[in-house]
Amino acid sequence: MAGRESSARDDRPLGPGGARRTTTAGARRTGSPRAGDRRTGVRPAGDRRPPRTGAAPVPGDGLVVGDLPGAARAVGVLLVLAGLAGVAALLPTYLVVGGRELALAGGPGGALVGLVVPLTAGVVGAGLAAGRVPRFGLAYAGVGGALALGSLFIEVYRGSTSTVRPGIEVLAGERVLTSSVQAGGGWWLQVAALALTVVAGVLAASAWNRTVMEDRGALDPARPGLAGAAVVLGVLTVLCLALPAADVPDRIVTDPSTGLEVVVEQQGPQALLERPGLALLGGMLLAGAVLLGSVLAPSLRPRLAVVGGFLAVAVAVLAAGLGGLRDAVASDELDWTVPGAGLLAAGLAYGLLTVLAWRLRRTPS
Repeated sequence: MAGRESSARDDRPLGPGGARRTTTAGARRTGSPRAGDRRTGVRPAGDRRPPRTGAAPVPGDGLVVGDLPGAARAVGVLLVLAGLAGVAALLPTYLVVGGRELALAGGPGGALVGLVVPLTAGVVGAGLAAGRVPRFGLAYAGVGGALALGSLFIEVYRGSTSTVRPGIEVLAGERVLTSSVQAGGGWWLQVAALALTVVAGVLAASAWNRTVMEDRGALDPARPGLAGAAVVLGVLTVLCLALPAADVPDRIVTDPSTGLEVVVEQQGPQALLERPGLALLGGMLLAGAVLLGSVLAPSLRPRLAVVGGFLAVAVAVLAAGLGGLRDAVASDELDWTVPGAGLLAAGLAYGLLTVLAWRLRRTPS
């Protein structure tokens, strides 16, 4: 009956001459052209709203994360173990040099500086082991592993072969002569932390292509600018690393017979690329890893992977700069150098690049 009523016609006369108007009952019930438009899918001429689609909008970056492979979770576990070993290395005896016992945490300042790298590794590793934003953690582990390889060779040199060519070194804020060196528990824990980080970096590189994580590419317009700034910053960082962050100042001596003041140069710590053997190899690897991380990080996808790569470089460089400042403050024999101040500034600049990569979300053209 409802169908017959909707198709019934109104034959009532409208005026003289017998003119009639035919109107459907369905149109009389709606009384509005919009109802008919919704039924037929035709929009009114004045409606500017965008057409509806079947896909719901994805919030934020449109981040898509696939199933996490077991290797990626293993990288997170290795980073957590490396962080724990790095924290534990601060308290025991680090090295016994010339009969003097040294510890990495020589004071509150030394403890704070020593916590920068292991705490960051532990937090990032815990998130990766839990399956959160996996390529962020993998990027951090990959770049951090490359940086840890050079530091590992330097640590092995300090604890084993530095007595082959004795020289002045600054270790844990102390200026010492490496005539005799004995490794303590802190040194072994530090070596273990660096080795675990290297293994995590290798495993992260192998698990990268098997880890699915992508976004809309909101950082793509800013990638060239970030890459240019990172390369320039990487070169400046390597130049600062080549010289000691804390050095022995020159001494001014007055000649009693003539009254002339003479500048006497004192032997200070060896520069990064002036050390022999494993230390030289480690210094070259560390410098190359800084440049590699600066070039590689801006090209990683998605945006959070760029953040992870920059974070690894920022933490390592910042720790080196803070270490030089700690040495200069803790020892009356050492002065903070311009390269040391440059390392601290470079670490802060890398931190700024990290924040920019995290916050920049422009729409790609």
